Amino acid sequence: MLEDLLVFTTVVEQSSLNKASKLLNLSQPALSRKITKLEEEWGVSLFTRKGKRLELTRVGHEAYIYALEQRQRHQNFLRSVSRFKASERSVVTLGASLTTIQTTLPPLVKALMEKFPDIELKLVTGKTHEIVAHIRDRKVDLGVVASSISEAGLRCIPLFQDHLELVVPRGHELAENRHPGMEDLNGRSMIVFSKGTWYRKLIDDLFGRYGIIPDIRMEIDSFEAIVRLLPTCKAAALLPKSYLRKQLLQDNGLVSLQMKELDQTRRETCLVYGDKSELSMETQEWISKIKESVVETLAL
Repeated sequence: MLEDLLVFTTVVEQSSLNKASKLLNLSQPALSRKITKLEEEWGVSLFTRKGKRLELTRVGHEAYIYALEQRQRHQNFLRSVSRFKASERSVVTLGASLTTIQTTLPPLVKALMEKFPDIELKLVTGKTHEIVAHIRDRKVDLGVVASSISEAGLRCIPLFQDHLELVVPRGHELAENRHPGMEDLNGRSMIVFSKGTWYRKLIDDLFGRYGIIPDIRMEIDSFEAIVRLLPTCKAAALLPKSYLRKQLLQDNGLVSLQMKELDQTRRETCLVYGDKSELSMETQEWISKIKESVVETLAL
């Protein structure tokens, strides 16, 4: 019926079977049969002939209005389907821990969005075990977590290894020491991560191993806040190398120092996802490009 209505509107708008047949790529006899079918189905005449021209009857005018409405509804429906398919095709849901959001994620997402500008990214945040659970439950397509995951049904791709570095303001006493050791942090004014965070546990374990008791001035769970407060407090901090961009250090008057003992704080950041068969083609393409983007962007 819809096809016949679309044919009918074309005949009306062309006022000629000959012109309409060429536009529709149908023979005139086939076109005439479609119009006759509508007339027989409705039991009315839709056209009168005046020479070579076709003119609508009174009921033909009503039929044309009805056909136009159906054509518009059909076009609206096709546009909706197209938008839906485009949305389904382009949405990627990414899960990440809060620390990952502050370190790895911003430059990674920027690099990926430049390569895939049509993809819509939805971000879900949480602790590492929460992100892994979301991936398992298909609530997110893939996750970037600062841990290596070994679990049936999940795939884990190592992206890079990170570790802590000592960060101090320019002019700080330790900035003059090219090879500071863990003992240099004993009694030292420091800003550390809040209790309960993974990095705080890592740092506390490190200090305990070497018997270090720092002078903790502040406990904060924001990398940005720590960076901004270090010069004010004339304090030191242990921050992940992946966060310490050269420009960030310069803008805040800071320097980073390597310590051999901090090699023990290495942690692997990984890409985690479920069965590829349940991922869209675009998400699978994202996966294939993420490691490349990490290497290019973070230079790790």
